[in-house]
Amino acid sequence: MASKPRLLTVLDIVTALLMAAAIYMVFIFAPMERVMGAVQKVFYFHVAAGWAGMLGFFVAFVAGIVYLITKQSRWDRVELAGVEIGLVFMFICIVTGSIWARPIWNTWWTWDPRLTTATIMELAYAAYMMLRSGIEDPERRARFGAVYSIVAFISVPLTFFSIRIFRTIHPVVIGSNDPTAQGTFNMTPAMGQTFAFSLIAFSFLFAALLWHRIRLGKLQEDVERLKLQLQS
Repeated sequence: MASKPRLLTVLDIVTALLMAAAIYMVFIFAPMERVMGAVQKVFYFHVAAGWAGMLGFFVAFVAGIVYLITKQSRWDRVELAGVEIGLVFMFICIVTGSIWARPIWNTWWTWDPRLTTATIMELAYAAYMMLRSGIEDPERRARFGAVYSIVAFISVPLTFFSIRIFRTIHPVVIGSNDPTAQGTFNMTPAMGQTFAFSLIAFSFLFAALLWHRIRLGKLQEDVERLKLQLQS
């Protein structure tokens, strides 16, 4: 593997500092919400993780289109990295959402439109990983994966807008809200600043992880290419 780029090292350091600052702002700087109490602080990680997850799926969507146009394997690596990282962040989003829901909704899970569409999205991209694992030919795997990542992206805007177009008990903190939503709250300036900073910190974390995963993907391709040469 090529030596680690200096810019990536800088990105890692900046990301670590931003994440540390975000944790400080969440637990120290942001005030305690009067009704929900400490569990409300899960919100900052929950939304930020969901944002990073959808960002990963968007990167995969764009990379899939570019791969079908250029046929360059590097875009297949970007696509795979986006899906893998997106799956991890969306899983964190779903788990933290359940942690928040238990004391607020008195249940770990309910088939609310937002939770249902998020689960469908997670399963759709998990199926993408299964599809790739079942295809040995690299070019065919990349082509099928690109088409699938484009089609699967339909689930992303559906999940994002589900709480705005369906009747739901899931709160919409920013923008209009359903009066039947349970757990909604108005953010103070300090809460809003913490929320925005968390989104920025998780965006940097996503970028750093994506770059590392792309470099790992290049190494995996080289190893796979050597195996095919030895077998031929």
